[in-house]
Amino acid sequence: MTQSAESTTVSPSVPDRLLAEATRLFAQRGFDRVSVQELVEAAGVTKGAMYHYFTSKDDLLFAIYQRVLQLQMSRLAQIVERGGDVTERLHAAAADVVKTTVDNLDDMVIFFRSLHMLSPDRQREVRKERRAYHELFRSLVEEGMREGVFQDKIPADIVVNYFFGSIHHLSMWYRADGELDGAQLGEYYADLLLASLRAD
Repeated sequence: MTQSAESTTVSPSVPDRLLAEATRLFAQRGFDRVSVQELVEAAGVTKGAMYHYFTSKDDLLFAIYQRVLQLQMSRLAQIVERGGDVTERLHAAAADVVKTTVDNLDDMVIFFRSLHMLSPDRQREVRKERRAYHELFRSLVEEGMREGVFQDKIPADIVVNYFFGSIHHLSMWYRADGELDGAQLGEYYADLLLASLRAD
């Protein structure tokens, strides 16, 4: 006797369901306009189940920030550490951060709309993690400048801040039903960044 596809499907865990619904609702309506009751009803769990994993709504907001920050940092570290041509690595890193931003666009909406609603300690932690990401990304730009592959007329800090400033606006205009998916858009952004840095 064979099992049906339905019976072998693994249901999302309670924390995953809560995070998914929190992300959707916070992005649509704003963190302060979503109640705990609405969250647990949307996730199909009880308040007791939620409080078993998250002590507060603030915990859920913090978990959303950490999820994308950790994902992007892990992927960037792999790109930086694999060695080889710095131009190829910077291109891969630039394309990846655009793709992962587009893939998690609701998280980015929440990031810029609700960061101030975290506790001061958690705001500092989020900013510290984001700064670490930018510094690792900048290390690729600086490596290329040292090697003479990239022109160094513009400080690496300004290059990186300018690039990420454009990424931070994606949530304001990008639409999933548009002509470009995240990977395609990432290639364009990476091409623009590399074109601005070429030493020749």
